Amino acid sequence: MRMRPTLSWTPPGDLPPGTTDLEPVADALSAGGVLVLSGAGISTESGIPDYRGEGGSLSRHTPMTYQDFTAGAQARRRYWARSHLGWRTFGRARPNAGHRAVAAFGRHGLLSGVITQNVDRLHHAAGSEDVVELHGSLARVVCLTCGAFSSRHELARRLEEANVGFAPVAAGINPDGDADLDDDQVGDFHVVPCTICGGILKPDVVFFGENVPPQRVERCRELVAEATSLLVLGSSLTVMSGLRFVRQAAEAGKPVLIINRDPTRGDRHALARAALPLGTALTTLAARLDIPVVGQETV
Repeated sequence: MRMRPTLSWTPPGDLPPGTTDLEPVADALSAGGVLVLSGAGISTESGIPDYRGEGGSLSRHTPMTYQDFTAGAQARRRYWARSHLGWRTFGRARPNAGHRAVAAFGRHGLLSGVITQNVDRLHHAAGSEDVVELHGSLARVVCLTCGAFSSRHELARRLEEANVGFAPVAAGINPDGDADLDDDQVGDFHVVPCTICGGILKPDVVFFGENVPPQRVERCRELVAEATSLLVLGSSLTVMSGLRFVRQAAEAGKPVLIINRDPTRGDRHALARAALPLGTALTTLAARLDIPVVGQETV
């Protein structure tokens, strides 16, 4: 029997409480060299729900695993039908005040880098540079047979042509871009192959049950080693892919600061957790540091 990855975490009762004090974060940003680690919570104000917060998608949705995706054509049909419908909304999402504040901190030389667990590219759209996409990006597609990369926009066009009239009503959209559809709504959705070799196409993201590429993990470890402090934004740190960097920073004696409304698996390692909405907290910090947060986006 195949084991499914751990998707949930129950906070123990002895975690340090969250506060509303942003002073430790302001001090860290003023000192510079801050490495940002962001999660799904930073994108909720852009209309993309998170996994585990109030109303999080895990309460109704189990994300596709790599093992299920590669196991059979029916699983891939279900995935691409849901993902194609979700992309119509997901691909139109725009950066919010939190993304823009992070970009502003970077422009003013306060950050040493950004690691994001998100696959939405909203940090890029807000103007952040040198972002490490820990779990990849939905904007790219990779062929599992020949390894060729292609644009998600091009794939969306091909899927539209192959599935004229496909327009079911989804119950919701998830942080991985997947729409909630039942099997009847998926129907006989037609999946298109790689245009080069006819192989299986997969979004260039790390599915649950799949490992982050080792070279990407090593790059993140280097960023943690080079940073003065680590600032976690909107992540429960439930999965090890992000938690390991919090542990690395703490073991090296670097301050770990967290802004997340709910308790996180990294709270024990943190100097403080501010239990505040991210957009409000980050714009408040920018104002306190006299840093303008502009609305201009890149494409």
